Amino acid sequence: MKKVKTKKRKRKKIFIILFLILVIIGGALVFINKDNIFKAKEKPEPTPTVVPKEVQIVDVNSKTRPIAVMVNNLTTARKYHMGLQDAYLVYEIIAEGGISRFMAVYKDANVENIGSIRSSRAYFLDYALENDAIYVHWGGSPGALEDIPKLGIDNIDGRYYENKYFVRKKLNIAYEHTGYSNTQMLNEGIDKLGYRKTTSKGLLLNYTAEENDLSKIEGAKVANNVEIPYSNYVTTSYKYDAENKVYKRYVNDEPHVDYATKKQYTVKNIITYKVYNDTISDDKKGRQELQNIGKGDGYFISEGYAVPITWEKKARSSQTVYRYLNGEEIVVNDGNTFIQIEPSNKNLTISE
Repeated sequence: MKKVKTKKRKRKKIFIILFLILVIIGGALVFINKDNIFKAKEKPEPTPTVVPKEVQIVDVNSKTRPIAVMVNNLTTARKYHMGLQDAYLVYEIIAEGGISRFMAVYKDANVENIGSIRSSRAYFLDYALENDAIYVHWGGSPGALEDIPKLGIDNIDGRYYENKYFVRKKLNIAYEHTGYSNTQMLNEGIDKLGYRKTTSKGLLLNYTAEENDLSKIEGAKVANNVEIPYSNYVTTSYKYDAENKVYKRYVNDEPHVDYATKKQYTVKNIITYKVYNDTISDDKKGRQELQNIGKGDGYFISEGYAVPITWEKKARSSQTVYRYLNGEEIVVNDGNTFIQIEPSNKNLTISE
């Protein structure tokens, strides 16, 4: 009996020792891994989601064809300008008699008034082509009217669609300067005429939603004031509004104002360069021709700075390529752009 009791006691002691060993080992493991246990219970810090900014002036992924509209810039008509602020791209080029003319380009826009709409000139077709735009005009020079079908340009001519896709406004000005339209009517015309509504051609310019600081680009200089003389008749100028980071637009030192909104036009980006122009031989009205196929120098101006650039256009339908001096294509800030194609015999002024 004593031997049995002794064996039982030994087994009990062994069991207790083993239990204590297991408890000690378990406690040690808990102590070693306590940080991991607590970490597992804690909710992990959420990774912040960075949403990239999107360009607002135009949908860079849109395949909609742009609409390019010829706009009058005669002195008597200028005060009746409407809709230029809504264009993401505007070209200004010299025309006959020392006047300049605009081509305003719209994409995926809803614009109530555009005009006044005037006639085509042959070299403006090159810029409609480089944007693959549907071209809107009211008549044109003999050369332009000949080139439109020859180049296969989809166009809407006010001479044939007055009171359909165009309207006459009652303004205190000569009747020929009262032609206007809007994007709704023009899109109806595009549908009726069966024109292609999508494009495989990319945007002319590269855009960034982030601020593009031109002060760091080679050759940068302060550009608070820009003056671009086209002739003795018209000078375009800009003054930088540092608070809103845009340029206010002037013509002959007078604010360039939209007739409908009563607001002065503002511009985010200015591209300006010189191209030789001359009067077409035997043209009694003094119409111009432009030597715009080639290359040259100019400036890209935005947010208070101007940087030297180069431009190159290889053919009438090819896109003009603008580059910094290091050879990289320019990137414009998110906003509208005026492309000022200057006469080569006039002097551009950029100052502080």
